Amino acid sequence: MRFFRRMLLAVATAAPLVLALSAATLDAQRRPAAGAPAAMRPGHDMERLFYMVDTENGYDSFVRNADQISVLGPQIYTVDSLGIIFGSIDARVMRIANEKGIKVMPLIVNEGFHQPSLRKLLANPRARLRAIESMVRLCQDNGYWGIQFDVENVNIEDTDLFVSWYEESAQALHAAGFTISIAVVHRMEEEAGPSGYHRFLQDSWRGAFDMTRIAVASDFVTVMTYDQHTRRTPPGPVSSLPWMRDVVTYFLQHVPAEKLSLGIPTYSERWLVRYDGSIPARAAPGAETLSYNRARQIVDRYNATHVKWDPELGVEWGYYLNGGVFEWIFIENARGFDARLQLARSMGLRGFSAWVLGPEDPAVWDVLARR
Repeated sequence: MRFFRRMLLAVATAAPLVLALSAATLDAQRRPAAGAPAAMRPGHDMERLFYMVDTENGYDSFVRNADQISVLGPQIYTVDSLGIIFGSIDARVMRIANEKGIKVMPLIVNEGFHQPSLRKLLANPRARLRAIESMVRLCQDNGYWGIQFDVENVNIEDTDLFVSWYEESAQALHAAGFTISIAVVHRMEEEAGPSGYHRFLQDSWRGAFDMTRIAVASDFVTVMTYDQHTRRTPPGPVSSLPWMRDVVTYFLQHVPAEKLSLGIPTYSERWLVRYDGSIPARAAPGAETLSYNRARQIVDRYNATHVKWDPELGVEWGYYLNGGVFEWIFIENARGFDARLQLARSMGLRGFSAWVLGPEDPAVWDVLARR
């Protein structure tokens, strides 16, 4: 490790804009890599990654259901514009993970998904090096399986800087015996799409992911097949099955199936009108995220008889009246979770990555226990 630090410092001094790699290393990076084998536990038929944030319901779900998890992805570390990584893991979580044989792969998130700060980081070789060295130390000191990049709002003009930083991180982590993965934003085609909303996604959220290079450097790739619809769009599912299939089909053009993990949302969404005193209209439509239990309460409260399971979309959804105004709800339940597992199997994928522990339909765990 000390040798690797000296090597990178020398390279950083020699190259003012990027960390240069030797011709031999670049050639090796271009060759397809097998990636780390899927993390499988006895009785599991695919890799099961669950994300976790520091909430009471997330921790409680982990404690109750640890036997059904093969990889835990706690979102605990943040990297700033200087390459300083800060955060910590709950010692209780690590203890349970070690007892149960669960691999831990924490997420590295760029601070606030703030694009100007990220651009500063990417343009500074020493800051990138600082972050890389920190990632390796964190894995060594805590016994992590590896690191997942959750770096978002990347300007499309920074594609090469971003992917080079990821490749450098992969080289360092692999040299130290650890794995690396990345969560990438959904897309169905190379071009931006038909609207200004799609242009917005392309220029800052998905256009910077050079999937050919990323696939080579990665042990695996999580495609965030969520959210299909957001507060910026009309009402719609968090992730409908036909849309997920189209997204996966695109990514399989660049990423081998054994390296691709299907993102599955565990949360639901509700579209409604809310008071907003900051605008002249004083009210605006928007979406809010719901747990499964909260979604069920809303359906019961408003006697939402039009909310039904849609087998084509693979989601429970519908509308109801609230004060004479229609609201829409899209519920991710165990039936939909099972349908997404079947999609991952049918397309030969490595496994799934579920965001996030806590808001899920409790029956999801019964589905997994049967697999």
